[in-house]
Amino acid sequence: MNKTERTNPLARLLAVFALACACLPALAVDEADLLPVDDAFVVEASAVSRERIEVRWRIADGYYLYRHRTDVTAGAGFTAKPVRLPKGEAHDDEFFGAVETYRSQLVAVLPGAAAPGSNRVTLQVKYQGCADAGICYPPQTRQLIVALPAAGLPATANAAARGLPLFGKQAPGAVNGAGLPLPQEQAFALDAITYDSSTLLLRLTPAPGYYIYRDRTTMRLQGAPGIVAGKPRWPKAAPHRDDHFGDVAVYFDQAEVPIPLKRSHGDAAEASLEVTFQGCQNDGICYPPMTRSLALSIPAAASGSWGAAAAAPAGSQASETVEATPPGAAEEGVVPAAASDPAPAPPSAATAVSAPADVPRTLPPEDVVRRSSRAPASLAIALLLALAGGLILNLMPCVLPVLSLKALSLAESGRSGGHARSSALWYTAGVLVSFVTIGAVAIALRAAGQALGWGFQLQQPLVIGLLAYLMFAVGLSLSGVFALGHRFAGTGHALMGRTGPMGDFFTGVLAVVIASPCTAPFMGAALAFAFTSSTPVALLVFAVLGLGLALPFLLIAFVPSLARRLPQPGPWMETMKQFLAFPMYLTAAWLLWVLGKQRGVDALGLAMAGMVALALGLWWYQRLRFQAAPLRRGLAVALLLLALVPLVLAQRLALAPPQVVVAGSGIEAYSPQRLAALRGQGRVVFVEMTADWCVTCKANDRAVLSGKAFRDSLAQVDAAFMRGDWTNVDPQITAFLEQHEAVGVPLYVVFPATGGPGEVLPTVLTQNIVAAALARARQ
Repeated sequence: MNKTERTNPLARLLAVFALACACLPALAVDEADLLPVDDAFVVEASAVSRERIEVRWRIADGYYLYRHRTDVTAGAGFTAKPVRLPKGEAHDDEFFGAVETYRSQLVAVLPGAAAPGSNRVTLQVKYQGCADAGICYPPQTRQLIVALPAAGLPATANAAARGLPLFGKQAPGAVNGAGLPLPQEQAFALDAITYDSSTLLLRLTPAPGYYIYRDRTTMRLQGAPGIVAGKPRWPKAAPHRDDHFGDVAVYFDQAEVPIPLKRSHGDAAEASLEVTFQGCQNDGICYPPMTRSLALSIPAAASGSWGAAAAAPAGSQASETVEATPPGAAEEGVVPAAASDPAPAPPSAATAVSAPADVPRTLPPEDVVRRSSRAPASLAIALLLALAGGLILNLMPCVLPVLSLKALSLAESGRSGGHARSSALWYTAGVLVSFVTIGAVAIALRAAGQALGWGFQLQQPLVIGLLAYLMFAVGLSLSGVFALGHRFAGTGHALMGRTGPMGDFFTGVLAVVIASPCTAPFMGAALAFAFTSSTPVALLVFAVLGLGLALPFLLIAFVPSLARRLPQPGPWMETMKQFLAFPMYLTAAWLLWVLGKQRGVDALGLAMAGMVALALGLWWYQRLRFQAAPLRRGLAVALLLLALVPLVLAQRLALAPPQVVVAGSGIEAYSPQRLAALRGQGRVVFVEMTADWCVTCKANDRAVLSGKAFRDSLAQVDAAFMRGDWTNVDPQITAFLEQHEAVGVPLYVVFPATGGPGEVLPTVLTQNIVAAALARARQ
């Protein structure tokens, strides 16, 4: 064994001992022992000449400054160049990575030129530092007034002659005047109670002069198999400009946060709510992330108030982290720059009580009760509902224009049973692939924190515009304006509905894309089951939905008696093909109307100009198709690509204001606060969640909700009518949909006058259904 090998164990032992010694001060640190920031970092400045100003920091032992967080700028009277900082000590920082730091002292040089006649300058000095004990101060800003020497005299002589101070000092009252920080248990109090069998209530109480980050707070329910915490209902937070995270939301005062529970059984349970959070002192230190464990007694749930939608099955350890961080925000566990010790604080002595006697009943019942009965109880039932929903989707108005193309294709293929079967199978493949793809995207985005449901892609103006272009191009093709050549046979068949494997496949794709604005009966329950199941099960549900959509064409192709009922091919088919162009034009017009609702009339004008360019490019390309003119064909293709520019411009326009309320209509725009107020008055409330791109919504509005009988039903029970517009992404409406386990719009909920959960109505309404629900809500 050589010398190196013999000394390695000893070296490792010494390293472990040194690390343990280094950790002792951090473990024993008391915030009261920290120096005030202006004692830890004493800053002053002087003008060495009219071309050079020096800023000095005296740094206390056990403290250090960051080089990259240090800056000096000059006000009027001195034209400054970038500040010069010496090289610091290399430091591997937990939050900033490889950085440089200063200890003991720092001298920064600000070169420049004093303005003629100027005898003083105001400097703005920025810096940030930390204590070795494991606490960082927030970024500091100071204003220093510095005397400038007269030309030809040294700085000291000029300063003494004019009675000015030699060194620039912090202006009185400008120090961040925070007192010594409180211990974390005194600065931030937490407690939790069980509000009822399906809701917890968490209280966050910062001391005066302190605040808690909303979006740095996470929760985990432990110790209760079959019960997990849902998404918290965060109260309104105060906007705050933070030097670490920018614009954030914080709580300066006590905040009460309802947390719904997802249960797979109704038994009582003992549990603990583990809360990790972070807070700061106003103009003072920021604390490292803290973790508290709060004991809870969860009572038994009444029969029927829980269901299979719970995320954890009975008998398993339920553990789901719920956080406030929005998409794109910092990840859980990432500590801000103002805190340098990532170790969580020890659990506090705070305990929770299980009786809600001291809690004011400020929580609207619809926020604490979730109806899980809408989700099927088993996979077999969910698959049956999915098959029925996909089958009924064939009858929805949004799908009919595309299905008519497929019907025409089957009629033309009636000459050969084998050809018809191949066509139907390729069409089915396109439908299944599209359904599974949309499902996979939705599941992935939901897993990433995006609250999305069926039809989510239609909230994007660019998608709406592209669909309008596609429908318009299909219409032009059916009208005979253009026909693509053999190299583009698959695309041509997709556009013109002719036979051919790729044409049949893309017809199936197009049917699914156009079907997304519609929600057929039974679809909602099946999709609700899918979004609360594992990924393989969810994708299976989406595939069966696609099978239901393709089922009529499979039956026609594989059942000879049904195929014989189709009309025989003949000249009438050319006339029918040209006639089908007009439903395509109407679909394009409807999509343009939706685009106008999303981004206003300017977006509508841009899209129409783009469609003119699209038509011109297609027409030009058709005329050059059989000519040897590659350059001109290239220009035609460039024109087609240019037609996409207006859609990109339309996407960037500001959101059009929602127009869900018409003056004098008696309809109120949805908001959680207004809903809670109406329920507090003992009113029956009918809530409709709709979107301009939702065809089912518009059909219900015209058939039921805009009629006199519906208004009379509202008046008979003194019901309020609220409407939410989900045409564009709206977090409040998305939260309402999630509370009622809806995977998209339409959603209709009737809230009773006596409180309690709302009744979710079917997707397709009738006047009798609505009137009966309103009558029950009044009882």
